[in-house]
Amino acid sequence: METCDTATHARIAEHAYRIRRYALQMGEVQGQGYVGQALGYADVLATAYCHAMNFKPEDPEWEGRDRFLLSHGHYAIAHYAALIEAGILPEEELETYGSDDSRLPMSGMATYTPGMEISGGSLGQGLPIAVGIALGLRLKGNPAFVYNSMSDGELDEGSTWEAALGAAHHGLANLICLVDINNQQADGPSSKVMGFEPLADKWAAFGWHVQRVNGNDLPAVIAAFDAARQLPDARPRVILVDTLMGKGVPFLETREKNHFIRVDPPEWQQAIEILDQAQGAAR
Repeated sequence: METCDTATHARIAEHAYRIRRYALQMGEVQGQGYVGQALGYADVLATAYCHAMNFKPEDPEWEGRDRFLLSHGHYAIAHYAALIEAGILPEEELETYGSDDSRLPMSGMATYTPGMEISGGSLGQGLPIAVGIALGLRLKGNPAFVYNSMSDGELDEGSTWEAALGAAHHGLANLICLVDINNQQADGPSSKVMGFEPLADKWAAFGWHVQRVNGNDLPAVIAAFDAARQLPDARPRVILVDTLMGKGVPFLETREKNHFIRVDPPEWQQAIEILDQAQGAAR
């Protein structure tokens, strides 16, 4: 797997830093939220929106766009941060997060938010929808990619595996599935709720091209996205990303339970300062 050049790494790292910062700012508005997931998944989202995907920020419904489906709707805070960084949403809207009449509800809803392709949150629904969209785009001769973003908790759902079979059967080379493996669900560690290993072997057995990378190793993530888009054969592609909840903020990384985070009011700014200091040192 090729690695990205230094300039590309630095540019995407800057985007990932701002995505993390936006998520913390939104978390501060409500005093709580799925911030641990946003911090852990920021490198993946930065790579998707600021490197790999084709879209027009001024026209979120452009027919030629790559589609990004947020199946795990509770990651909406992370997705909004990426949409802000991509220029699809204005930064000032983050102050409305989770508020009445906001375009940024706490769970992703397509009817509210520009750039939100589906209403997610009922786990296991995103990949079946992605299969249908990918089939439709192929029938129309549209070369766009469909990205389905899902959680490891969705591996418990039978609909996920039915869709995986269907995607391979139809040879959906325009479908890229992203699975965030942070080993955390509302009910406890994902691997204890329902064991899913050996995961790479399972996806491969279902007929997919499989890559598994450290989702917080930015050069590895960038290389995986590039490889998925350039693969010459007709298999659907899955990128399994192992991420650390709370990445970049040590006192959140080490929390035993960080599926849904509540912190004391001063800690939001403390977390932002930690991110700012780390990014300043990296520049």
